[in-house]
Amino acid sequence: MTVRSIFKSRNDNNEDHSDTINMTPLIDMVFILLIFFLVTSSFIRESTVAVQRPRAATATPQQNTDLIVTIGSDEQIWLNNDSVDIRMLRARIEQQGLSGPSRSVVILADQKTSTGLLIKVMDQLRLAGLATISVAASTEPDPS
Repeated sequence: MTVRSIFKSRNDNNEDHSDTINMTPLIDMVFILLIFFLVTSSFIRESTVAVQRPRAATATPQQNTDLIVTIGSDEQIWLNNDSVDIRMLRARIEQQGLSGPSRSVVILADQKTSTGLLIKVMDQLRLAGLATISVAASTEPDPS
């Protein structure tokens, strides 16, 4: 039996292969759509801790935030959604390599948070080497 006769017998079975579906174009299209949605979507970093931000008529949006520090109404401090003690805040920032004068940080403080704790957090952030510190506020009008 020669090589030609093997191929000929395989192709001459008179079986109809027209009902098979080629999945390659479908898979290619799914990957193209996936890449499109990943490239065009914007990822916004927000805190998962519920905070009632104070209102300010002059609040402006902050762009390119490297770090989010949240102070809840129970005065618990969160660093990028991880609970941290005020005494360990500076060390945790330096340990994670988040410090530096070019880094920016936003403090999401609840409106019931004491100003003393807010100042302590800002002080720890400045001691860690962060120069650009912003406090988040809401521009929505009072519901009353």
